[in-house]
Amino acid sequence: MSGQRTITQPSNAPGAGETPYRGRWLALAVLVLAVLLVAVDATVLGLATPFLSEDLKPSGTQLLWIGDVYSFVIAGLLVSMGSLGDRIGRKKLLLSGAVAFGAVSVLNAYASSPEMMIAARALLGVAGATLMPSTLALIRNLFHDPRERSLAIGIWGAMASAGAAVGPVVGGFLLENYWWGSVFLINLPVMAVLVLVGVKLLPESRDPSPGPWDLLSVVLSMAGIVGVVYAIKEGATHGISAEIAVAAVVGVGALAWFVRRQLRLPAPLLDMRLFRNRGFSAAVLADLLTVLGLSGMVFFLSQFLQLVQDRDPLEAGLAELPAAVGAVTAGLLAGQAARRWSVRSVVGGGLAAIGVALAVIATVRTDTSYPLLGAVLLVVGVGAGFSFTVTADVILSSVPKEQAGAASAVSETAYELGAALGIALLGSIVTGVYRDFTVPAGVSSGAAADAHESLGGAVKAAMTLPADAGSALLSSAQHAFVDGLRLASAVGAVVLLGTAVAAWFLLRGQRLEDSADRDIEH
Repeated sequence: MSGQRTITQPSNAPGAGETPYRGRWLALAVLVLAVLLVAVDATVLGLATPFLSEDLKPSGTQLLWIGDVYSFVIAGLLVSMGSLGDRIGRKKLLLSGAVAFGAVSVLNAYASSPEMMIAARALLGVAGATLMPSTLALIRNLFHDPRERSLAIGIWGAMASAGAAVGPVVGGFLLENYWWGSVFLINLPVMAVLVLVGVKLLPESRDPSPGPWDLLSVVLSMAGIVGVVYAIKEGATHGISAEIAVAAVVGVGALAWFVRRQLRLPAPLLDMRLFRNRGFSAAVLADLLTVLGLSGMVFFLSQFLQLVQDRDPLEAGLAELPAAVGAVTAGLLAGQAARRWSVRSVVGGGLAAIGVALAVIATVRTDTSYPLLGAVLLVVGVGAGFSFTVTADVILSSVPKEQAGAASAVSETAYELGAALGIALLGSIVTGVYRDFTVPAGVSSGAAADAHESLGGAVKAAMTLPADAGSALLSSAQHAFVDGLRLASAVGAVVLLGTAVAAWFLLRGQRLEDSADRDIEH
């Protein structure tokens, strides 16, 4: 844009000679609004699920699709959008995506059927894919000094956690006073501020020699990731079938073709040589497995607090605050801690803490007291704040500046792919255990069918029955849901503890940079 500074420094320019962008901290404040936009949207859905279920009456499978189709689409498009930002300009892509995100949020708010809601969430994924890679890539180009960059990434991650805290609280207030669609409309004022202020404050940055944007690679990336994730999700829910096998073969084939094509293109959509850096690959893998292990708990915890422990939406949102407080605090201290001790100590320790917390959740009962839940959530937040902040720093500092968008996209793809797989696999565990619960005698077949679809369906079915029968049905459904949550949390604990061990070995010798003149060259 005219009058705006464009950052296009080559990766091998000496860091010490680069002039810092004067408005970098104000620009960071704008970037975290985009993070808030995505984080708030992700967290309010969990609170809105019981209300959405009652109004739209989705099946159990449709409810899972509403929960994870956003992640499917965003995971399939992140690499393409990150590379597009490197080419056309990250500021341009970020602001365009923010406008689209706000517009599609309105479509989500006024969805009138499960199918429309699924489609709206998918479109939101398309818009969301433009936001996160752009924010991290702009941070990589705004902050040349590694210590400043670590702090900026910590603030970026802390605001994501703050959004995760603000979302449930604001969402809980809205759900108590308005209809469920209002939780999506809170995106609009944030988007408006982001666009209006971002136009003035954000500098443009792009790859000075990007090469063409390869559309075939875009298609292969999308088809590959969506095909594989769909096959895993449906296979976990319904078992193997010819349709699922075809999706898996198509997905794996598309990804193999994508990788082969990237290795041959003179200007690839994603430079596969990035994965030769052990620190980069280890950080990406740690992010993917961590989110996979966490996502089942995150997705179902709001339902547990509301539908099992009978908390109102605002109370449930406030109950989840310790996780955000822990993540914000740890995120701001993560860079300093990694330099004082080591990258692998901070990441491995953070992941181990989350694993232990999930193991504790595997022991919860329907009447577990809040102090234990609050302590567990605080530990989860601290562990996530340390590990995610440091892995993001490792990923960004391992690549040339002009590839920051593509590298950020890989990081975010791992995150979203982990979320999609986690909800698919761990969510299927919860759903599978839940659907097998025994319906008490005296409950009609129609009410039993509704109750077996989802816990929200059981709550609604119980209201239509005589008091004793309704209470017995709801109690049986709640215990089955908790059994599923416990099993999913146990699986998540195993995944996180295994990831902590892997990170300890794979991140051996990895260090964060100390000064700008030590910028890694490739």
